[in-house]
Amino acid sequence: MAELAWSLKKANYADETIRMVNSALRTLVTRGADISNPETVKETIARQNWSENRRRNVANAYNLYANKYGIKWEKPRTSFSRKLPFIPKEDELDSLVAGSHKKLSSFLQLLKETGMRSGEATRLKWTDLDEERRVIILNMPEKGSNPRIWKINTRLLGMLESLKKKNEYIFGNPNTRAIRASFCDMRRSISQKLQNPRLTRISFHTFRHWKATNLYHQTKNILLVKEFLGHASLENTLLYIQVEQAIFGLSNDDEYEVTATNDKEDIKRLISVGFEYICQKDDILFFRKRK
Repeated sequence: MAELAWSLKKANYADETIRMVNSALRTLVTRGADISNPETVKETIARQNWSENRRRNVANAYNLYANKYGIKWEKPRTSFSRKLPFIPKEDELDSLVAGSHKKLSSFLQLLKETGMRSGEATRLKWTDLDEERRVIILNMPEKGSNPRIWKINTRLLGMLESLKKKNEYIFGNPNTRAIRASFCDMRRSISQKLQNPRLTRISFHTFRHWKATNLYHQTKNILLVKEFLGHASLENTLLYIQVEQAIFGLSNDDEYEVTATNDKEDIKRLISVGFEYICQKDDILFFRKRK
């Protein structure tokens, strides 16, 4: 399996994908499959009480193994069923951020503000952070996504600057395994302390789902959300319209407070408290903010 992992690494597969492939192959062996014999692999997959998505992922993992070693097999038919993501409350995310040690807390806050994938975040280098202009650039996106750039707030910048610069990577290790293990232990502890079992449903990717849902709620601009997440296809982003409507509803949340001014100081103040520019009539600028 180590040889397969190295070949996938050279083929530029994400570390998380490689980890999942190795895990799937080990699971097959544990459940009684001889991975050199594709018929035993199919029999093992058929016996498991797995979800359709899990069955599909394991079959795909073995397919990579079979292709690597020239094993002929007919992959079992599987289907993909999309599930709606769990969207926690903001204070639940904040409780995990606040209850974590310095590095993990900074990592989670970064995920919350940028919607970055965990693998993308662990591979960030100090050279990707422009501290003077408070900008982070991602030029190594995962899953065929587009490169992105974010303006971060002073709080997150301060959290990142407080980390020790042990090597070129901001979080010290480009592999997500160690920080994920730390997160799982911390999440369990805080969930028990706060008596909130919902916290155990929060994963690194949950922060991305939360950010996308709230960004669409704030802007009602699905193309902006697509670009923010780096999605190559709009189809992957449309999910958040349904999620946002279910969580926030379709009526009261679309009411706005509207104001107008042509004073520069008023404009600065309005933007600082969340108003967005809508249009201009003569020399008057109009702004709105959701109630």
